[in-house]
Amino acid sequence: MDLHNSQNIHRCVAEGIGTFWLTFAGCGSAVIAAAFPDVGIGLLGVSLAFGLSVLTMAYAIGHISGCHLNPAVTVGLAAGGRFPKQDVLPYVVSQVLGAVVAAAALYAIAIGSPTFDLAKGFAANGYGAHSPGQYSMISGFIAEVVLTMMFLFIIMGATHGKAPAGFAPIAIGLGLTLIHLVGIPITNTSVNPARSTGPALFAGGWALAQLWMFWVAPLIGGAIGGILYRWLSEEPSAQVTGIAPAAPAE
Repeated sequence: MDLHNSQNIHRCVAEGIGTFWLTFAGCGSAVIAAAFPDVGIGLLGVSLAFGLSVLTMAYAIGHISGCHLNPAVTVGLAAGGRFPKQDVLPYVVSQVLGAVVAAAALYAIAIGSPTFDLAKGFAANGYGAHSPGQYSMISGFIAEVVLTMMFLFIIMGATHGKAPAGFAPIAIGLGLTLIHLVGIPITNTSVNPARSTGPALFAGGWALAQLWMFWVAPLIGGAIGGILYRWLSEEPSAQVTGIAPAAPAE
């Protein structure tokens, strides 16, 4: 990716903003609203928040960057032949930066409450003693691989050239909601290394020590999902890059 090209800069900034919103809204719902006395949104509400964050950003920036918001999605789309491999690193860096800024903003807000306790995990992902349901590392690893694989499968299908036009954000957003409904008790649901990295930097300690799994497992799952869908549907379909490249001069 040529970062001297203004379109490419716009794509990376869009990815940063989109991942900021996913992390801030999704993790913010868990940190601030999930257990609010009497009217907390609970597991269902947090799941919806993550899904809605992707759905809203898909309509807002899908035409600019393709709205990946997730290193595992970017890698999976590249593995599935739907994204240029040379653009993977700039997208991933932009996504991680967006997630870290979101976590910083969320932390600055959360510490304003006398009941805030960073030791509760700050929406970080974990396994073993730090899994909401005390699931083992192996269980968590398998869950993250399978859930990310299916997320990529949904994305590849919803954005295929023969899929119903205009409905991809809905399918993808609801898919992520369903993924969180399954995964929150297991690992607090990552399926997104950037989303995991932001909160882990502030939670520190165990969250940073376990962060490796929330990079390795989603990246493996994303690549499998992309490759599997490409094998099932070999017909050419559009690249998920947002801005179309300029036509070559004749």
